[in-house]
Amino acid sequence: MRTRQGVEGLIEPRTTVTETTLLLIANDGEWTRRRIGSPEEARRFGHRLSIPVYDVALVGYPQRMRDYNARRKAADQS
Repeated sequence: MRTRQGVEGLIEPRTTVTETTLLLIANDGEWTRRRIGSPEEARRFGHRLSIPVYDVALVGYPQRMRDYNARRKAADQS
């Protein structure tokens, strides 16, 4: 996060297959996903680092993440 600009967090809820995760997304769409104990823990993490944290079920995935994935896929096929 220290080397990326405009990082935001998205809380992905627990499912029958995965635990609660926090998706961290930079301005350019680069992202990483990490398990986290709970949505409250994710919000505390964001507060500690001064980054906004949203609930993905409410806001959805940002277009810049989809664009980043498309660029990576195109580069891998070249």
